[in-house]
Amino acid sequence: MLLLRLALASLNNRRFTALLTVLAIALSVCLLLTVERVRNEARASFASTISGTDLVVGARSGSVNLLLYSVFRIGNATNNIRWESFEHYARHPRVSWAIPLSLGDSHRGYRVLGTSTAYFEHYRYGRRQALQLAEGRPFAADPFEVVLGAEVAQALDYRLGDSLVLAHGVARISLLKHDDKPFRVVGILARTGTPVDRTLHVSLAGMQALHLDWRNGMPAQGSARLSADQAREADLAPRQITAFLLGLDSRIATFAVQREINAYPGEPLLAVLPGVALQELWSLMGTAEQALFVISLFVVLIGLVGMLTAILASLNERRREMAILRSVGARPWHIAALLVAEALVLALAGMLGGLALLCLGIAAAQGPLQAHYGLYLPLAWPGAHEWRLLAAVLVAAVLMSAVPAWRAYRQSLADGLSIRL
Repeated sequence: MLLLRLALASLNNRRFTALLTVLAIALSVCLLLTVERVRNEARASFASTISGTDLVVGARSGSVNLLLYSVFRIGNATNNIRWESFEHYARHPRVSWAIPLSLGDSHRGYRVLGTSTAYFEHYRYGRRQALQLAEGRPFAADPFEVVLGAEVAQALDYRLGDSLVLAHGVARISLLKHDDKPFRVVGILARTGTPVDRTLHVSLAGMQALHLDWRNGMPAQGSARLSADQAREADLAPRQITAFLLGLDSRIATFAVQREINAYPGEPLLAVLPGVALQELWSLMGTAEQALFVISLFVVLIGLVGMLTAILASLNERRREMAILRSVGARPWHIAALLVAEALVLALAGMLGGLALLCLGIAAAQGPLQAHYGLYLPLAWPGAHEWRLLAAVLVAAVLMSAVPAWRAYRQSLADGLSIRL
């Protein structure tokens, strides 16, 4: 206890240097914990994008590509699939529900998804959480109704009843717009932290109505062009979709149905298990993830080296102090223990400061991170893994303090009560 009091008094005499050292350690610890928390929450958010879905089915390509465009709305499908193929598997005796997905249009950089009301009933994310409407209702009989994801509504400041025009293609700036067939906002989904927040949802009939008078990727001209009212009266049964999701009546049937779909004679299809594809996709980013973690460890090491440098630089200035301590009965190992105690105090103060900075940073950035990146960082007490990292930092600080402690021990033996400079 006496050594701790002496260490605190000594640090108080050198408070400016001590505060700078604590700040360096706090910033490095904050960076380490932030990187670790972002890694963990990003992985959890990534894995919870879709749950409760047994199979994702699309045109034959790669499992990662299929997952990217059907779930994450990234990239494009290699080909569409026929509506008859979807109906065939929607009626399959082992299929409980089926959700069609039709992609290809956008609105101011946000993807448009054509689907059915089964999407709002059966799509799950997180821990099998259902989609909830924050305002309004799902689309109904009118094909020109749209349900917005939370981020789309917030970023573009849309309200219920507003009208919007969809664009052909997925570019942020498109010269081909469906401005003759505006959609009306009838619902806004509650925030999910998934790509659903960045999606506009329309019915398959609405997606079909947009392209009734289009030929070879271009709109019809003159009298061949159909108005919105004319489109409402036309046959809006879909002919093609991009992909579909299946929920089976038993997990045991998953592999059998997957093999059946992959061997479907009607057209080349690919069925993937979302969990397996998610793991495969995440493994592609594993190298960058580990590199970021290693960089943060080196930043902590730099902070601790700064502490070691500050203690070593002060040794010669403190030889008189050590001689006085020897004169009042302190042994050489007391002097060494004093420096270890100082390093321990600096490391503990830096760790507490790092935790405080982490909490303040999360509190300030929580909203923007979720709104712009769909990443939710909880303002929570550190978990077991984070405590182990902090313990490792503390042990590293104590081990580093052994260097100045040994030098102080040797100097106190050599100097005795008379200082040799």
